[in-house]
Amino acid sequence: MNRLFCFGLGYSAQALARRLSPKGWRVAGTARAHDKVNALTARGVEAFTFPLANPPEALEGMTHALVSTPPAADGDPAFAYADALAALHPQWLAYLSTTGVYGDHAGAWVDETTLQAPASDRGRRRVAAEQAWLAWGAKANVPVLIFRLAGIYGPGRNQLESLRDGTARRIVREAQVFSRIHVDDIAQVLEASIERPQAGAIYNVCDDEPAPPHEVIEYAAHLLGMPPPPLERFEDAVATMSEMAQSFYMESKRVRNARIKQELGVKLLYPTYREGLKALLPGTAGF
Repeated sequence: MNRLFCFGLGYSAQALARRLSPKGWRVAGTARAHDKVNALTARGVEAFTFPLANPPEALEGMTHALVSTPPAADGDPAFAYADALAALHPQWLAYLSTTGVYGDHAGAWVDETTLQAPASDRGRRRVAAEQAWLAWGAKANVPVLIFRLAGIYGPGRNQLESLRDGTARRIVREAQVFSRIHVDDIAQVLEASIERPQAGAIYNVCDDEPAPPHEVIEYAAHLLGMPPPPLERFEDAVATMSEMAQSFYMESKRVRNARIKQELGVKLLYPTYREGLKALLPGTAGF
């Protein structure tokens, strides 16, 4: 029986679990907060507190691994278990990275061959983690694959929700463009790669239509039949934005996704934010 172990059983990992569990997979993973571990366990998920108290017991029977833990200044915390993973020789190890590794390209297109030039410490840490896992995979003879995710949205985490709860802001910065991806499309890309793992492969995971964030808010407001929030110039809004939000606005690029289609045969469920937001209108259950 296949057993997927997720270092960081978060939003994207749970979406993959929803695809694999009905097909007979065992899914296990980690969370840092004890209440989240308890909640996952109550739902029938094998959940372990991170850091692992007993790695051999937690990892026993693992055939595939997913790493989504955010790297710290001293590297990816999941890399502490690299030796234990090598001993089990997984058939597939996926590292979830970010399109932020490309840095700012002033709205130009990038693909997997584009030079990495992250503009933030967070992006530089992702680059280091990618390189560490790829080098480890080559040495351990384990197929490691890198997935660079665009801005993630889906059930419970989208512009419809932020409009409903009053936190949405329609911030405009000249020539600002983002790529994004529905969490269910992340899951189908990952499953497709499990079926045809290619050691060392790197994939951008994003939809077909990069767009300015204020346009997505406007469309979501249209779907809800409510007026969009007022336009705000980035220069005026920046003082009231979180550091994380500011960092997104410091980069502008359009991300190509041809490789997931050509190499993995993926047909996106939600090729643009319009299909994705429409599908979220009725509300969907979480994991």
